[in-house]
Amino acid sequence: MIDVLLGADVGTSGLKLVALDGAGTVVVEAESGYDVDRPRPGWAQTDPAVWRAALDDALAQVTPALAGRRVAGLGLSGQMHGTVLVDAAGVPVAPAVLWPDGRAAAEVDRWRTLPPAARAALANPLVPGMTGPVLAWLAAHEPAVLRRAAAVLLPKDALRASLVPDADPRVTDRSDASATLLWDVVADGWSAAATAAAGVDPGLLPAVRPSAEVVGAAALPLGEVPVVVGGGDTPLALLAAGTRAGRQVNLGTGAQVLLPGWAPVPADDPPVHGYADVEGGWYAMAALQNGGLAWTWVCGVLGMTPAELFGTAASVPPGAGGVVFRPFLTGERGGVAGPDDRGGWTGLSAGTTRPELARAAVEGVVFAVAAAAGLLGGTGPVVLTGGGGRPDVVQQLLADVLGVPVRYLPIRSASAVGAALLAARGTGTELVAGRPPGHPVEPRRDPGLVAALDRWRAERRPGLPR
Repeated sequence: MIDVLLGADVGTSGLKLVALDGAGTVVVEAESGYDVDRPRPGWAQTDPAVWRAALDDALAQVTPALAGRRVAGLGLSGQMHGTVLVDAAGVPVAPAVLWPDGRAAAEVDRWRTLPPAARAALANPLVPGMTGPVLAWLAAHEPAVLRRAAAVLLPKDALRASLVPDADPRVTDRSDASATLLWDVVADGWSAAATAAAGVDPGLLPAVRPSAEVVGAAALPLGEVPVVVGGGDTPLALLAAGTRAGRQVNLGTGAQVLLPGWAPVPADDPPVHGYADVEGGWYAMAALQNGGLAWTWVCGVLGMTPAELFGTAASVPPGAGGVVFRPFLTGERGGVAGPDDRGGWTGLSAGTTRPELARAAVEGVVFAVAAAAGLLGGTGPVVLTGGGGRPDVVQQLLADVLGVPVRYLPIRSASAVGAALLAARGTGTELVAGRPPGHPVEPRRDPGLVAALDRWRAERRPGLPR
């Protein structure tokens, strides 16, 4: 009987599940989508029961292909920064508030008034969608809900609690904890000052355990399966790709540019993030809320499927006939754009065509990713992961704009693969690292693209770096 490892990634708009064999090959994979609830402008939330239903659906899809195989372990990856309040049994007491949520914009001011040393020790941008400010908002606006909670978890932790009900649910890992604006990055532990700013009992914070530690077993259709703590989606994408140097770009609903090997230092509301990885180290990250999210919106507006969007964009010369697309539909975290920035096309004329709108939309997101990469610095080839990086036109555009070779990692979900690798480590199952990125896409220099990038940069909000 050949062992397999499962990895599940709880994304913003869908759950991805992979099964790896001992050679690191994807045996079978599945995806189950869901919508983000937006009951009010600027809000973004999900009922955690949706994530469990999506996992059950994905398991049903893969079970026939795994007949005769033993599942040695399950690892979980999840969207970061979320806020899931649970009771002592791990049952959610309210919808999960997600990273794009902006309801806590006013509460961020509590972090700005922290003593300078305590604020700098957080070493991260002050963003309303992170766990700390959201807890502050809940304390001010929904105190009754907060009183019912025994712990605050991150999305992958809430899913794990539903799978392993006999284990203590009040557990997270360092990679997720460090991305809450409640973590002292310099001291590598919970920040008493930030927790006080949130106005919550420190006892609400979960215990931090190693990402690969087994916490219990889940009763799945495939049998009793050991489950490990898990980690955040971006560090697990790093793990799957084996990126130890250079930069990695994850392009999904949002987009992240990752630089491994970061050394924590105090920084007061910096333009880039610094988080723990799942192996005891650190990485720097420049993040965008609007990656594939913007392309999904464009598909709806233009009446195109994703395949039609990218195919049409590839048929139009660089520069999109002078049309510029700003992808910041939900605002941004700063650095590339601010919370009040918004998206749209400019440079339109009576002769602008639908294909030019499509081309401008593809270029605009890639230009934003390149701007994020510029905040981090770094040189050398780029590893590209995520479904948004699959189209050839995106790979070529990113190589051209960054001026370096781009290698795409052709797996459906790098984060889910990273989660399976964690499960292998936690259960002592032998597993070879996954396949390396594909052949490099070499950069080209196109005057039309250079001019388009200049137009895009010229429209950036004053005061932001170019």
